[in-house]
Amino acid sequence: MESRPLVVVGAGVSGTAAAIEAARAGVQVTLIDENPVPTSLARLNVPQFFGQRFTDALRDKAAMMDRIAAANGALREAEEAGVDIQLGVCVWGAFRNSENSRILDGPQIGLADHERSSMMKYDRLIVATGSRDLSIGFAGWNLAGAMGANGAHSLMSRHQALSAQRIVILGSGNLGLSTAKMALDNGIEVAAILDVTPSVRGEKTLAAHLQSKGVDIYTSHTVKQAVGSNGDIESVVLVETDDNFEPVAGTEKVMSADTVCLAISLVPNIEILSLLDCDLNFKSHLGGYVPIHNDWMRTSVDTVFVAGDAAGFHDEMVLNREIARNQGRIAGIAAAESLGAINKSEARSLISEIGTGVPAVQPTEAHTIWKQWLNSLANAGGQDVIACQCEEVTRSEIIGLKPPRYLEWGSVQMSRRTLQTQLKDNPANPNQVKRLTRAGTGICQGRNCREQVALLLAEESNSDIADIPLSTYRPPLRPLPLNIMWPDDESEDVRNEWPKWFSPNNKVLG
Repeated sequence: MESRPLVVVGAGVSGTAAAIEAARAGVQVTLIDENPVPTSLARLNVPQFFGQRFTDALRDKAAMMDRIAAANGALREAEEAGVDIQLGVCVWGAFRNSENSRILDGPQIGLADHERSSMMKYDRLIVATGSRDLSIGFAGWNLAGAMGANGAHSLMSRHQALSAQRIVILGSGNLGLSTAKMALDNGIEVAAILDVTPSVRGEKTLAAHLQSKGVDIYTSHTVKQAVGSNGDIESVVLVETDDNFEPVAGTEKVMSADTVCLAISLVPNIEILSLLDCDLNFKSHLGGYVPIHNDWMRTSVDTVFVAGDAAGFHDEMVLNREIARNQGRIAGIAAAESLGAINKSEARSLISEIGTGVPAVQPTEAHTIWKQWLNSLANAGGQDVIACQCEEVTRSEIIGLKPPRYLEWGSVQMSRRTLQTQLKDNPANPNQVKRLTRAGTGICQGRNCREQVALLLAEESNSDIADIPLSTYRPPLRPLPLNIMWPDDESEDVRNEWPKWFSPNNKVLG
């Protein structure tokens, strides 16, 4: 097992900044990023919601490596600073000694590339894993072409492999507006931007620029359904909504489009932090559950630091990446100081020159918008829309606590259970819903449905979204083939003896 003084996970703006600062302070740094992802993972919408909208260029790993390096000039700066950069490597697990484990030889992470897996010990860890798309289902979103804004940004910038031709964007915040601008810059036609709010939420000058380019912006609108054949989106039906987010009859508009991009919001990637038992707190203005950290970006676990969107995302960060960069620089300096590479006074002086790493303007609460979108989509498309794509669980099945369709309940009493009867016994808990319906147990580990489940639970239980517990994360955080999880083959003796287990005369199996 390899051991490194400092490991930085995530080679985005904040991760590269952290790695550069720590390396310049004299620390041996390893920078890990899972991009480029193999096509097999992209098809599963991992790690981003790609929606099958990528070209065959994604198959060329060497070309993708070159494009990712070219898209992030800070990687060259990190390399010049002596950082060990490992691209195409994902972190599938993170482990440390705790009340339930006392035998580990120090904290460690599980790594995997396209061919093998391994473990790596570390003295300090900086988590700069960014954010993922907020996904809320609409009728037809299981067709190819429904994707997330982060997935679109990644395919347009990092991979240069987005296959969309004409796109409809859901969300008029800075995330949606910047996605529209990037699409236009990449030669993709933007059919429309829509939002459930009565006015544009993002930067007004950017919205005006897009409108001058012929982009229509529809406020107080939602999606009724996406329509297509042969598994692909071909058109989108929009509908106007009233003050209660109910569809207004007779206001439907049909837009020709092959792609619908969800750009409502982003959610911090906290999987690794959750596995390491870092203290997490619900902060709606930062996108939900985020790690508690001090001014030096140190979490409740002394060896773990956080930076960038993983520390909390808000819409202003889309247009101002200096916040994420500053947080990364602070985390890198703080990690270097904790390792003894620089003294505290020097670290304090360096950090004071950077600033606080927090936005100048307090971001607004996000979950009101999330709830408005969920209500509008449910009102327009119905409750029988799939919420969990991996396990094909609908919103009504989540509310009704219906078991998976491939199982048969033998108990009449259990078949009568609903979320309302469950709430009489226990508070609303996504893990309980997961066990009963399998929503969130699929390949994406709930990345595309956990917020929907939490919002539905809050709505049905008449609770505040902040009171809904975080659904559990478990390793492996990425779907991995068994031959990569454990590359060693069985011995010849085991192979020869193995068929005996299936023998009808085997006494153990009866």
